Amino acid sequence: MRVVIAEDSVLLREGLVRLLGDGGIETVAAVGDGPGLVEAVRAHRPDLAVVDVRMPPSHTDEGLRAALEARSVLPRLPVLVLSQYVEERYAAELIGRNAAAVGYLLKERVADVTEFLETVRRVADGGTVIDPEVVIQLLSRRGGHEPLDSLTARESEVLALMAEGRSNNAIAVRLGISDGAVEKHISGIFGKLGLDPAPDDHRRVLAVLAYLRRV
Repeated sequence: MRVVIAEDSVLLREGLVRLLGDGGIETVAAVGDGPGLVEAVRAHRPDLAVVDVRMPPSHTDEGLRAALEARSVLPRLPVLVLSQYVEERYAAELIGRNAAAVGYLLKERVADVTEFLETVRRVADGGTVIDPEVVIQLLSRRGGHEPLDSLTARESEVLALMAEGRSNNAIAVRLGISDGAVEKHISGIFGKLGLDPAPDDHRRVLAVLAYLRRV
């Protein structure tokens, strides 16, 4: 796998390069701003871009905008966004454009090397991974807006793990419940969100987007 990194902090940027390298993942370019990301993507055609949301000069959404531009240069480019804080609007904007091959992860998750590398590979393979803390905070801010407040506590936990890209079996292990119970909770989530079966829709992704798009 070949990766481009866009991160303005030199320490974190170099740390990511080393961490990915130790996991057998090659970093073909590591840059510190948005234009550098776009140029690196154009030059190297990577398998994945790892991008900080806030970069120079204004440290607001330069990274996000650069990621969207990079995807226009290389359509279907997998993008893993790293953020210091839960910034739902940015997550919703990126994921809302194209849910495939997109990740939104808090930087603190990088400390768990195994989990971080799993996320990198999952996004590069076309998966969608949303930090569970984003989902949890969205859930806590949605009181009074049906059907968002209709999920049970357990369904909310299951949805958060779905956002991480976890399989039914992985969710069952994490929560200490049976696979059948997980399937029942997921079915309940789909039903409450009005997500009927459709051949061209990925309901797991749509369930998470139902929250992110109501920021």
